[in-house]
Amino acid sequence: MLGDLFDTLLALDSRIWKTLPSLLFRPGFLTAEYFDGRRVRYVSPVRLFIFLCVTTFFVVRLSSDWSINFGLDTNSEQAISSAEQKVNNALIKVDEVKQASADNPVLKAELNKVQLYLDNGVEELQDGIAVVDNEIDEPTPVTKASINSGLKQAITEVDREFLQMDGLPEGLSNWLNTEVARAQENIERVSDDPNRFKKAFLSALPSTLLLMVPLFAIMCWIIYLFKRRLYMEHLIVALHSHAFICFVLLLTTLLVNIQDWLDNYSWITILCNWTLLVLIVWIPIYLLLMQKKIYQQGWIMTLIKYCTLGISYPLLLILGATLTALYTLAEL
Repeated sequence: MLGDLFDTLLALDSRIWKTLPSLLFRPGFLTAEYFDGRRVRYVSPVRLFIFLCVTTFFVVRLSSDWSINFGLDTNSEQAISSAEQKVNNALIKVDEVKQASADNPVLKAELNKVQLYLDNGVEELQDGIAVVDNEIDEPTPVTKASINSGLKQAITEVDREFLQMDGLPEGLSNWLNTEVARAQENIERVSDDPNRFKKAFLSALPSTLLLMVPLFAIMCWIIYLFKRRLYMEHLIVALHSHAFICFVLLLTTLLVNIQDWLDNYSWITILCNWTLLVLIVWIPIYLLLMQKKIYQQGWIMTLIKYCTLGISYPLLLILGATLTALYTLAEL
């Protein structure tokens, strides 16, 4: 049933095994093949991007845990205080009995043993509390109040810098103000259950990335305006480059999970760490080689335009992710 569903929606068959290795190891190859008309043997750019994007964020959503440890809660502190008080009371009682039984050396010896045992218990309890306090206090402890305050300040700044614009239609301005107010109200729910926000946010990111792809194609069209390429050609470049990034993110997530599952095997941890490093370094090299292969300009012009895209587009991605987070927070 799942196979039929994927085949119907995404037409993913044996071509996926020809497409993914080329996507990962051969920069610009799939795009060049598409431009040359050799398209049947590979998954189409749109289906490839949608499949990898949805799959990647689904795996990330299942693999990550955004819960926050705020340290000892009030109940734990009260329990520790109560235990200390009971031990101290027991020591006082033992001392009173010792004084009352001064003429009985056998009983006095046994009481001395009990008193020594209780003293050692108090010292161990105090040492344990000190260790926990050090773990919590270094670095500065994270509290719900500090998280809520930081989130409210961030939302206020995003609203002031990007959403409060003159000339907006009244209906749109009112809607934005309502969303910002709802986001502020939902901050407490996020600090109580961060994973609820995680699920909604990671579910919304594929849609955001789908909107960013045409914007990236427009940026390519502008900086390569004199190459006289059609916008659709730039869109294919954008789809393949974003599909590659999603694929690397998917592999990275799986490698991190493998490390967690098999952390008892040091050689697997070392292998995964080196593979992760290679993947991270490969991303900028891949995108540069892809841009050089597709647009066929000299290295100097390619590097200038590569740096232009490499600076401006990530800023646009950050803005898109920020607005997505704000909208997700408002709709919780």
